[in-house]
Amino acid sequence: MRWSQQLLPTLRETPLEAEIPSHQLALRAGLIRRLGAGLYIFLPVGLRALRKVERIIREEMDRAGAIEVLMPALQPAEIWERTGRLESLKDVMFHVGDRQERGLVLGPTHEEVITDLVAREINSWRQLPRTFYQIQTKFRDEIRPRFGLMRAKEFIMKDAYSFDADADGADASYRAMYEAYERIFRRCGVRAKAVEADTGAMGGKSSHEFMVLADSGEDGIVECGSCAYAANRERAEARAGEGAVWPDDAAPLETVPTPGARTIEEVSKFLGVAPGRLVKTLIYLADGRPVAALVPGDRELNEIKLRNALGARSLQLADDAVIERVTGAPVGFAGPRGLTIPVWADHRLKGCRGAVTGANRADTHAIHFDLDRDAGVEVAFADLSFAREGDGCPRCAGGTLREKRGIEVGHVFRLGTKYSEALHAEYLDEAGQRKTVIMGCYGIGVTRTLQAVIEQHYDANGIVWPVSVAPYAAEVVAINMQSPACVAAAEAAVAALEAAGIDVLYDDRDARPGVKFNDADLLGLPYRVSVGDRSLARGVLEIKRRADGRVVETPPAELAATLTEMIRNEEARLADDA
Repeated sequence: MRWSQQLLPTLRETPLEAEIPSHQLALRAGLIRRLGAGLYIFLPVGLRALRKVERIIREEMDRAGAIEVLMPALQPAEIWERTGRLESLKDVMFHVGDRQERGLVLGPTHEEVITDLVAREINSWRQLPRTFYQIQTKFRDEIRPRFGLMRAKEFIMKDAYSFDADADGADASYRAMYEAYERIFRRCGVRAKAVEADTGAMGGKSSHEFMVLADSGEDGIVECGSCAYAANRERAEARAGEGAVWPDDAAPLETVPTPGARTIEEVSKFLGVAPGRLVKTLIYLADGRPVAALVPGDRELNEIKLRNALGARSLQLADDAVIERVTGAPVGFAGPRGLTIPVWADHRLKGCRGAVTGANRADTHAIHFDLDRDAGVEVAFADLSFAREGDGCPRCAGGTLREKRGIEVGHVFRLGTKYSEALHAEYLDEAGQRKTVIMGCYGIGVTRTLQAVIEQHYDANGIVWPVSVAPYAAEVVAINMQSPACVAAAEAAVAALEAAGIDVLYDDRDARPGVKFNDADLLGLPYRVSVGDRSLARGVLEIKRRADGRVVETPPAELAATLTEMIRNEEARLADDA
């Protein structure tokens, strides 16, 4: 492909809309253009890279035994009502109607659709196990689209769904997809880490996210420095019995005035005590019923953990009126003593003494608080706060946790029977008994993965593509388009590379060499072949490897063989890693 015939509009300046390096470079290198908030057009070169990511995904899905299907993006709302997700996901779905006023949604995912298909088409144990996948456009009404392809309203996702007769089979399907994901990301050149994750609205008993470690990542990750434990911030645990240090204070409970001191910082400063000695009492509504949650003052309550501990479908902070009705005090002065609602405490508070809490009275706190002695109510304990840097690892004796940032590119779930029960996906076993199929689901953000590749592969000059997903494997640069010898040699080089099956972009623009080289670095194709009068006078062409700047000289007649060998070596390295 000639550059002069391609739509490849590179930019010198960074667009104001771009916040992270991969977004900036995708725009500057002419891969994508913004249409609206969370909506992007793939330009030809960006689309070539996207298709290569899709090819790797298809190869690994097929290798793992999955069967490709294609389901509608436009779905009847009724099928979502049957699983209860029309309500729980209403804020992220695009809702539309047809001319008969039938409710429709643009699918953010396809659990309902594929399960309905299986319920109608699979009815015998002989037809199991089965795993189906598709690569298709999804729609989510993101409240704050940002970071380009990382958080968009319309995006391409690979979603797969496994159906098994029993738990052992479901675990085997899960492992097969997990391992396929490891191969996919390695082949794409992405260093992705699998971490334990909350299942959220998807449901099921457990899941893993595949995270690309990057300082620009939106997601927090906690990992152990001594063992393999890793989890996202919402899911991460810490070693029980650690994290809060309380003085051995047996003094009787005492109330003290704290006028105007509501926040942890204000109370800590007013009383001259460390924030860690305070106990925060937070009032929530769990499925509409008030509940109190206690965490150390220097910790942040994890609402996902609280919701899971309560087994609640919905959880939200109570408003001022509810807080005053439940505690008898305005916001900022709540404490556990004497409450008549369920009280849950973070496990770090077990056995705490000498604490400071709200006294359930305006402008008043209690000191010398002993949770066992003074609460006056039964307290349930669970891990309710976020794990953080320096906490003990929950899986090994000596490890400590450290925090990192990441970009989620894939997620695998053990769903169990949540969807198959709701949509009656059943089969007859060998004894003729009717059973419910067991499911798993597995997603990869295809467009997000493409940008994640860039986020891990760039330098000060531009993108540094892995050869497996680069739009073109090589670029031929004719340094002087006014030189007939240079042009003839460049075109001969392009023909030789194309004949050898190498994707090649030919920069045939009549532009200064510096402009061409700068654009070549910005676009970041793995290999640049420079054709100039000086090198031709010496009987060679120059091959420059973008990743490390290494230059190899080769006679024109040996160009295709030399470059083919270099590409094969890099592809083999990626394949070996996978």
